[in-house]
Amino acid sequence: MANTLTVARAPLAAFTAMGVIWGTFAAVLPDLKIMLGVDEAQLGLMLLLTPLAAVTAMMLAPAFGAAMGRMALPLAALAMGASIAMPGQTASVLLFPVAMMLCGAATGLTDVLMNARVAQMENTRSVPLMNLCHAVYSFGYAAAAIGTGSLRGAGWGPGWVMGTMALLAISFALMTWERDGQIDGLRKPTGPGVAGLGMIPILGGLMVLIAFMTENAAEAWSALHIEKTLGGSPSEGAMGPAALALTMGFARLAGQGLASRINPFRLLIGGALLAACGALVAAAAMSPAMAYAGFIVMGLGASVLAPTAFSLVGRLARPEARARAVARATLLGYFGYFFGPPMLGFIAGSFGLRMAFVFAALMLLSVLALSPAMKRSARG
Repeated sequence: MANTLTVARAPLAAFTAMGVIWGTFAAVLPDLKIMLGVDEAQLGLMLLLTPLAAVTAMMLAPAFGAAMGRMALPLAALAMGASIAMPGQTASVLLFPVAMMLCGAATGLTDVLMNARVAQMENTRSVPLMNLCHAVYSFGYAAAAIGTGSLRGAGWGPGWVMGTMALLAISFALMTWERDGQIDGLRKPTGPGVAGLGMIPILGGLMVLIAFMTENAAEAWSALHIEKTLGGSPSEGAMGPAALALTMGFARLAGQGLASRINPFRLLIGGALLAACGALVAAAAMSPAMAYAGFIVMGLGASVLAPTAFSLVGRLARPEARARAVARATLLGYFGYFFGPPMLGFIAGSFGLRMAFVFAALMLLSVLALSPAMKRSARG
């Protein structure tokens, strides 16, 4: 394990920095709402451009990575770390969305590059790394959320909290520099006979989309489900997303060992079935304790989906197209990460929170069709 940590130092640091960024943001959001003097609907509108900026940056990431060479990931991670400080420094309803757009763009850029770097390292060094990297994101997210809560409890305002956590993220970003950190395959080849990327990154990206959609939506709506549907207290509600995030972090550490022992296509199907069962238990819960059990089972299953799908895309793509294939899968997955919570929110508003988790289970079950399709595409 020590050797693996040394080999994967740069991408591990990037994943940790991203966890710090979004764990901080999630925990400080109530104070940002008060600082801006807006209600939930207005805040949602102000955040609407953030995922659009991220998606735009992800589309430009291959060209940026090819141009910057081995400095691409460190520069993107440093921009991401610095960007989280800016939203806490302005109470302007005009400048805040701009600050969040910069944060989204830097995150999107870093996300593509760090996943492409991991895929390259897995294939050139024959070491499974995706589950480990995604695990440290979960732990970074949880630790930053807890740390932010402590700073808020001590009376710190959002400017000081986000500035301090930005320094922490920047310290991890500085660890992403590598002497041999060039990410190959980002530049699109030209000329006659150049083959496209095919269906592998699309099918893998759809599975990443489903994984991110369900896990992020569950984190966003689990507390409300416990409090509103089941009558739990605010402290009981807060345990919902915490249980899910920590479960996924530890499960991904376990998945680091499973990735080399279990057929990845079987791992995808097994994880989807387990996660769907957990979502259904959460939907049918009659008490907060039963909901926790559902979220824990859901986290155990969902934890392996995105890392395994990313790893398969990198393994099955042609070496000269690997980075671009991972970039495309990452782009698709991001749609699930950002648009999953609003989608489940719409279903919850129309049919109730229980039906939102039923829908999440149905989405997870679609992996049972996507995984065999990806296997057939690889053979073809």
